[in-house]
This record gives sequence, structure tokens and C-alpha cells, in this order.
Amino acid sequence: MKLNAGVITEKLAETKKFYTEVLGFGITFENEFYLLLHTPNKSAEISFLLPNHPTQQLLFHQPFKGQGMYLTIEVEDVDTLYQQLKAKSVAIKIELRDEPWGDRHFAIQDPNGVGIDIVKYSPQ
Repeated sequence: MKLNAGVITEKLAETKKFYTEVLGFGITFENEFYLLLHTPNKSAEISFLLPNHPTQQLLFHQPFKGQGMYLTIEVEDVDTLYQQLKAKSVAIKIELRDEPWGDRHFAIQDPNGVGIDIVKYSPQ
């Protein structure tokens, strides 16, 4: 089984620019109403779909309202990525921090309002 999360949004161009230029994602597929992106190591994908598109069933017409969703991206070197994103003037929503349970992370937000938690998990 493979999971591909999706967000219904009007902001396909902004989303493409954010994920490819800020996070280094690649484009798996795109057309005028659908964008499928993959993580740099191609281990996961996320898709974005225009709302109210006539090719889609009604279930997939309503746009995401910008709240109540987050993604977690696990990285090996969270400190370096944090510094790289700061150098690109990416807005940091939660500053780099260590949690009592050992994880080190920070958070940013995509153009659709999706929170992105970038984390280095502590060894268990």
C-alpha cells in the first residue's frame, strides 16, 4: 500500500514554486489542473488539485481552507536545512528547538496554509 496525500487548491503555481525551490521536491507529473510532486529522494509524493475541475468528481471539488493539516518531513541534518531556509528568507513559523522527548525540529508553512514540521527524530 502506498499513500499519496493531496490538497485541493487554487494555488498550483505558488505551490509548485514553494515545494521545488524551497524544499527541493521534483515534479512527477503535472497538467493544467493537477500537480504531483516527490520528495528529493523520491520516497514520498504529495499532490495538488484545482478545485471545481470538471474532470473530477464532486468529492474532489471543495478547496482546502488553509487550516487543520500538517506534514512532517524527516531529515538527517535539521540544523543545516534550517540555516539554508533562513538564508532563502523562508518564514520560520516555529524556531529550531529541542523537545523533551529528544526530537529536534522547526516548522514552516506552504502557500496553502499547510504546516510543515521538519524534524530530526532522536534515536529510540
